[in-house]
Amino acid sequence: MRFLIFCTLIVLFGCLARPMVKKADSEIHLQQNKIIEQAVQQTAKSGDWLVIRGYKAVDNLVAAAAGIPLSHAGVYDAEAGTVIEAEGKGVHETSLAEFVDKSYRLLIIRPRWRTEANADSAVSNAKKLTGKSYDFLGTIGFDAPGRYYCSELAVYIYKDWHNKNEKFPKVIKPGELYLYGKVLYDSRPRDEF
Repeated sequence: MRFLIFCTLIVLFGCLARPMVKKADSEIHLQQNKIIEQAVQQTAKSGDWLVIRGYKAVDNLVAAAAGIPLSHAGVYDAEAGTVIEAEGKGVHETSLAEFVDKSYRLLIIRPRWRTEANADSAVSNAKKLTGKSYDFLGTIGFDAPGRYYCSELAVYIYKDWHNKNEKFPKVIKPGELYLYGKVLYDSRPRDEF
């Protein structure tokens, strides 16, 4: 059934965003990793969002279905050098190097609610959710409390600082996170380096 849904979505939405991306030659890919990782370390601060287009099949599905060339998001912890993210295996921490390695394109977005005063609290909020399950139903608009998908996690950790009048769509797409912050860096797609 999942395969049928996947194929249907690819056929319906495949022309809206680059449907498939693949890693370059390993030496080139590793050189690009160093450049992107250095840019993150120099530009991003704890609590910033790292939004990527990944290489996995699910990244292809998200980008094609959303019509946006970005497919995943995580919360950066500069002090630990990690990214807190929600994937199929749930909410977990990944090293910055591993997160960069799985990205075809990476954006650094500073959330509009992030301040120097609340950044550590926001990262702490994200870390407290480590081990929670992935919100598969949330990705199609049916929220499952206590579960999180990637961009839902990114916005949720700042809930204490949201304006009480703010309204969010049922599904917050990774490629739309720029609407809630400022883009500080864009690596561009790797084949455009």
